[in-house]
Amino acid sequence: MGLLIRCPRDLDGHSVAAGRIVKDPGFVCGYLLPTMLLIDCFRRPSHELQARKKQSSKEMVQMRKLYRDPVKILLLGAGESGKTTIIKQMRILHIQNSYSFDERLEKLSDIYENIHESIYELVRQVVLLSLEFDSVSNQRCAEYILRMGHQAPWNLSAEYVQCVRRLWSDSGVKRCYKRSNEFQLIESAKYFLDRVEKISMPGYIPTNSDILNCRKTTTGIQEIRFNVRMPGPLGGGMQEFRMFDVGGQRHHRSKWMQAFEGVHAVLFLISCGGFDQTLREDPKQNRLAEGFELFRGVWHNRFLAETGVIVFMNKQDVLEQKLLAGKSIRTYFPDYDDYVAFADKEQLYDELTRTRSFIRSKLVDITNEPPRRTSHLVGRKRTCYFHFTVATDTQNVRTVFNDVHSIILTKNLSKMDLL
Repeated sequence: MGLLIRCPRDLDGHSVAAGRIVKDPGFVCGYLLPTMLLIDCFRRPSHELQARKKQSSKEMVQMRKLYRDPVKILLLGAGESGKTTIIKQMRILHIQNSYSFDERLEKLSDIYENIHESIYELVRQVVLLSLEFDSVSNQRCAEYILRMGHQAPWNLSAEYVQCVRRLWSDSGVKRCYKRSNEFQLIESAKYFLDRVEKISMPGYIPTNSDILNCRKTTTGIQEIRFNVRMPGPLGGGMQEFRMFDVGGQRHHRSKWMQAFEGVHAVLFLISCGGFDQTLREDPKQNRLAEGFELFRGVWHNRFLAETGVIVFMNKQDVLEQKLLAGKSIRTYFPDYDDYVAFADKEQLYDELTRTRSFIRSKLVDITNEPPRRTSHLVGRKRTCYFHFTVATDTQNVRTVFNDVHSIILTKNLSKMDLL
């Protein structure tokens, strides 16, 4: 015969039920108890119950303190690695009415600039690469675009849109686009050129997808604040997050130190799709190689020795597209051949899996390097977490950020000896 009763946990923080230990995230929990166990509960010394109650109160105070202060997250990475896109995703995911009607209208000018920058650079490179346009009329369209210079139009006129459409369909421009790793072209070029007619329609309002794909160079430090719901076992409620995006180009990196103080976690973004590209500010430096070196500097930075590091291996969609087009990372990283021979033993058969694993292994190797200064890391083992991401994919970012939230909570609870 059993009896339903709320029974306190034992001194180790577990609930006792039917003669077995059951992990219980709450403070008390209802169980169907046998008579003998019921008697045992009533016989428990009062000083044990008082100690357990006191410990529970202490834990609650500590947990409230845990999320009373905002969680500070710093986004780091080379230019065009996707940091600003992550900031936009946080706004879409965690802020109601993320972009107002007026804010969306304001994005139109940036979108026009992306469209014009893309078609202008493609037309210019057709000439520089000695490619040819399909027809005289397309040649005239190209001349029309070039005469406009770098400045984007205030609005997308019918004449302008017609020229862009004709040129984007031109086989010479298509061949040029396939060689876009040889010059600087924004990765959202295809996205916007495919949609130029729709975007030019009267009354068009930019969508979330347009905003996520829209590129604008980050200057200074951007901050976004949002609230995330806490798990029930930790008391529920909301916790404030503050995320900082610092410009990734070399001339902006001097500002990074300003944001290091009080950081709970660093999200480091590396563009996996940039393995065949060079930096805008240094045409001789490979983008992925620059990302590796930048990560090395962040990982070994003494001011971040106590900070959790989470790596977003970003632009997996771009990486896959390039591999499907026949490109290989071995052209730019010859040691990939040795890694492939090793990878075969682990049955990493397809090229995408091998390439992703290779890039991850390069980052893991950096985390295993001896620290440059041992004094601040003696006896400490750090963990680096890796995620494959597509920053423009809201569902992907939602899933990954949930994992990031769990990692940060676990780390904070461990620091407070609650785990």
